[in-house]
Amino acid sequence: MNILTCEGVRKVYGSGNNQVTALDGINLTVNKGEFVAIIGASGSGKSTLLHILGSVDRPTSGTVTIDGTDLSKLNPTQAAIFRRRKVGLVYQFYNLIPTLTVQKNILMPLTLDKKKPNKEYFEKVVRSLGISDKLEALPSQLSGGQQQRVAIARSLIYRPALLLADEPTGNLDQKNSKEIIDMLKLSNRNLDQTILLITHDEKVALEAERIITIEDGHIISDEWRR
Repeated sequence: MNILTCEGVRKVYGSGNNQVTALDGINLTVNKGEFVAIIGASGSGKSTLLHILGSVDRPTSGTVTIDGTDLSKLNPTQAAIFRRRKVGLVYQFYNLIPTLTVQKNILMPLTLDKKKPNKEYFEKVVRSLGISDKLEALPSQLSGGQQQRVAIARSLIYRPALLLADEPTGNLDQKNSKEIIDMLKLSNRNLDQTILLITHDEKVALEAERIITIEDGHIISDEWRR
């Protein structure tokens, strides 16, 4: 089952002599339950693609469909709601609210929609990520690795169609980096979570089952590793 389809996605910034093509005809399909790494050097277009997939930005041309929804048909308000409900976002910096407990940070997407969490699923997520004993702590009381686990839990709480992880280990040491990648793999396996991992680090990319390489706005390779 296709969870993500990109067809002819182009993104152009500026005009005239200042025009820059960040993405140039991206065609991509990802099925439910895949763990995909998108790798490329700085300026390759991978971050632009992530912003478009997260409905933060729009392509100049082409279409992006996630879980049956054409993102181009969404107005800004609809895009924000879709992002909250259907796309989990994990960044290099954790973006936790410092005055809220771990539990409240995790539940924030549901709180914004005035929805009650599924207790069984919530407990499964926090248990899988090893933060069951940190629910009443504030972010400042956690290590960097623990804060990233909270950010991952928050991204999973709505059971998103797609989880986008943008350099999630970029702010962590080697030990914590491995733990976070292991947590993402666990989420992929145990929760059947579809994950796109954006990275410039080849070692991190090799943890995925499929590696897509972007260069100068083009996909230059798409390799399965299993």
